Amino acid sequence: MRLDKFLKASRLVKRRTLAKEVCDQGRVEVNGRPAKAGTVLAVNDEVLIRFGNRRLRVRVDSLKETTRKSEAGELYTMLEPSSPDDAGHTGS
Repeated sequence: MRLDKFLKASRLVKRRTLAKEVCDQGRVEVNGRPAKAGTVLAVNDEVLIRFGNRRLRVRVDSLKETTRKSEAGELYTMLEPSSPDDAGHTGS
């Protein structure tokens, strides 16, 4: 599944066009590498999204092109919460 479709289906980003913009701006990484909207995802890939000073890191658990809003959270596991305090933190 394409990265932009996953971001939309998982509700991590509201619209696919916005997902593409975020990718084009270099604010998304897959497995530690900058990713474009057309990057093909696989189960267990790690996706990092930067929104301003916030970071969101998730692991891909499932690849469904369409899903209900109530089931969107089943597509990924949160690895790093979205928090402004964690933005520059690389761990200790």
